[in-house]
Amino acid sequence: MTTDEGRRVGEARPIGRRAFVGVVALGALGVAFGGRVQSFLGNAVGGGFGGLLPFGDRFRIYSITNSYPAITRRGYRLEVTGLVERPTTFTYHDLAALPATTFKKTFQCVTGWRVPDVEWRGVQLSHLLDLVGVQPGAIALTFESYDGADTESLTLDQARLSDVLVAYEMLGAPVTREHGGPVRLYVAPMFGYKSLKWLSAIRVVDQQILGFWEQNGYPVNGWLDGTTGPTNPDPGLT
Repeated sequence: MTTDEGRRVGEARPIGRRAFVGVVALGALGVAFGGRVQSFLGNAVGGGFGGLLPFGDRFRIYSITNSYPAITRRGYRLEVTGLVERPTTFTYHDLAALPATTFKKTFQCVTGWRVPDVEWRGVQLSHLLDLVGVQPGAIALTFESYDGADTESLTLDQARLSDVLVAYEMLGAPVTREHGGPVRLYVAPMFGYKSLKWLSAIRVVDQQILGFWEQNGYPVNGWLDGTTGPTNPDPGLT
């Protein structure tokens, strides 16, 4: 591990249900202040609970179940079903064999921290949708996690953005278990809660269904720059 990678990853300490109320409250501040929330909270909180917050360029690992699912790359399966012509189950090998997209983006959590220039690699979600064939009447996608608790949603237009990935690498290496590996969703133009970890299933549906965090008060559309439109090519947070 290089010095730079160590700085970014930091210590991986899960925040589970005991800190859930605090995370929701901080998320509300993030929604209100957007990209400015990190410096705002860093100046305001100081010690105490501030010790739980990763101010600086490193990740904070969240788990709503207070655990990390253990899925091997060999055993990994991603179901893509619903309003599609060809329901398909993809293995890790299947995903890795598809045309890959790589880019660097800032990962911004709604609770206030961010990590700049994170390198991501994976398959564009739009490519998977083309492979399975989306049926008429489909307007949204729901996402399920191997943790059995987290869920997410995107509209079909959002899912087809070029910087929405089914990601199997980050920081130049396979996505680790704590970061949502072996495969996770990465929605670059939205706050981190939209990038569901331990991705197990994608359902193409005819109505948008609220995800776990939206059911607990977070915006359905978590655009980093506060826009409401279907596209947001560069949030410009670096």
